[in-house]
Amino acid sequence: MPTPEDILKQYWGYAAFRGLQKEIIASVLEGKDSLALLPTGGGKSICYQVPALLNDGLCLVISPLVALMKDQVASLEKRNIPALALHSGMTYYEVRKTLQQATDENARFLYLSPERLETSLFKEYLPHLSVSLIAVDEAHCISQWGYDFRPPYLRIAALREHLPHVPILAVTASATPEVERDIAEKLLFAAPNTFRQPFTRPNISYSVFKADSKINKLQEILANVKGSAVVYCNSRRQAKEVAGLLGMQQVPATFYHAGLTQDERGSKQTAWLNGQVRVMVCTNAFGMGIDKPDVRTVVHYTPPECLENYYQEAGRAGRDGKKAYAVLLYNQQDENALEALPDTRFPDIYQVRKVYQHLADYLQVPVGIGAGNYYDFDLVEFVKNFKLEMQLAISVLKVLEQEGHLEFNESIFLPSQVCFTAPKQALEDFENSHQDLEPLIKCLLRTYEGIYDNRVSVHEKQVARLARMPVEKVISGLQKLQAFGIIEYLPQKEKPQVHFILNRAPAEFLYINREQYSLRKQQYENRLQHMLQYIGLQQQCRSSFIGNYFGDAGIQDCGVCDNCLNRKRSTLSQAEFSSIQQSIYNCLSNGGVEIKTLLQQLAGIKREKLWQVINYLQTERKIVVDELGIARMV
Repeated sequence: MPTPEDILKQYWGYAAFRGLQKEIIASVLEGKDSLALLPTGGGKSICYQVPALLNDGLCLVISPLVALMKDQVASLEKRNIPALALHSGMTYYEVRKTLQQATDENARFLYLSPERLETSLFKEYLPHLSVSLIAVDEAHCISQWGYDFRPPYLRIAALREHLPHVPILAVTASATPEVERDIAEKLLFAAPNTFRQPFTRPNISYSVFKADSKINKLQEILANVKGSAVVYCNSRRQAKEVAGLLGMQQVPATFYHAGLTQDERGSKQTAWLNGQVRVMVCTNAFGMGIDKPDVRTVVHYTPPECLENYYQEAGRAGRDGKKAYAVLLYNQQDENALEALPDTRFPDIYQVRKVYQHLADYLQVPVGIGAGNYYDFDLVEFVKNFKLEMQLAISVLKVLEQEGHLEFNESIFLPSQVCFTAPKQALEDFENSHQDLEPLIKCLLRTYEGIYDNRVSVHEKQVARLARMPVEKVISGLQKLQAFGIIEYLPQKEKPQVHFILNRAPAEFLYINREQYSLRKQQYENRLQHMLQYIGLQQQCRSSFIGNYFGDAGIQDCGVCDNCLNRKRSTLSQAEFSSIQQSIYNCLSNGGVEIKTLLQQLAGIKREKLWQVINYLQTERKIVVDELGIARMV
């Protein structure tokens, strides 16, 4: 019988687990419901993947993001671990086929969104799936008191009726004690085993700067800290502008947001991952599932709305354990904008109903229908047509999501779909008379199982590669085949989509739970205040402030954030500090010096004070110490 360590070594090549991974896996193997709170980059997926491979049966993994599912499935398949996924954009035939594979084949993981759990097709196959473990990723989404509440997560508990003896492992990187209790309650945990890894990241130095010219400060940071960087902005326009300004200063940078096509996002992400581009300037659409260990700097060009977002995004720095920096830039305008957000994010009910009516008119959805349908949605055009404020429209869409009426996805990708509609004899006659289209027809029939009887997702680039023809010719050929009545061809969609979960209601009767709505607004105000407090900290360690927010009461001061360094520096007089600093510079003026030699040369200075100044200069990138212990001036 293999051990968890055997599985880890066999499939991942690691000799030992990190942090609390081993204890979490042991809890799952004992059949106990478990809640794991691990920081970003803490190896959450290992905690359910290893026990799932030790047990017989299938692990259901419930995840909110299609991109994350696809990345996880691809990663498992690279390790020769059979995994499947159900996500938006799949046809009924493809969903059925995937569920059949999960039933018949030796698949070990089935990734799916919470919305899939209540579909009649999934319920039909559920009794035939040998489920041994349920993993709930991004588990904070189940709590309406959290920062990213998603109503479909509330449906997960219904699985317990069908799978009463199957343990659940819920994992998240950020949950306050209140959200933690809510997760356990909503998932019907009787006596959960809770594992909370310390929220400190000792290799990350947090700092905050009030900057009149943010772009100048950003350039200074990037000049002082070499290596890969991420810069978070609060809008698409800002991300594009900042990337352009960096490029003008010969800093290799690109921008990323949800409004780009899938190909554009993929190529930009690949260029950054491969080091062809140093700086990724992005909105919060970037980062989930991205595992680049050598990010040296994460800069927030504008403050996020809550510490949960900040901690997750800043935590993408320094996953290799080496020194890294998380920097937040702000100005007075940013502080004023944050303080005004509660009323913007939570408009009054009258406004919500008014925008809902406009939405139904724009999409031409009559009362009583719409449930389950996806509609193309141009937010800019919608706002312009109905003379709405952009922020009001976005806020109302979020309210309608949290009340369970619909979903708005601005980065959805629905692949092209094809189904042959011509009878087989007519198809043969057509091939004989249109030999230029015969290779395309043959390629489609050979490549996509079930395409003659069902709509299936096709990828024009894959077809072009297999048929050895330009992708433009493939698309043109598909259009011709549709015009001749040979196939039904639905081109891919990358436009934002509104997905109606419930049938469209008359606007005046649209149900909003006022009490819960008011409570969510209060919670939001509380999160904003903590973000503002973090920005304004003068003395308290930033790392310990974040840890305390997440209930990590035992966290110690980090010693490397801006406030900790300033406190250390204040124990020396300015004159004493400057004197020691100059002595260090004098020793290093002719080139690199081994730290041991430097300490010997400055033996007349108290060792504690000398180290204090050395550490400060290292953190401020005035000097660097390489892996051989040789110090140099920057």
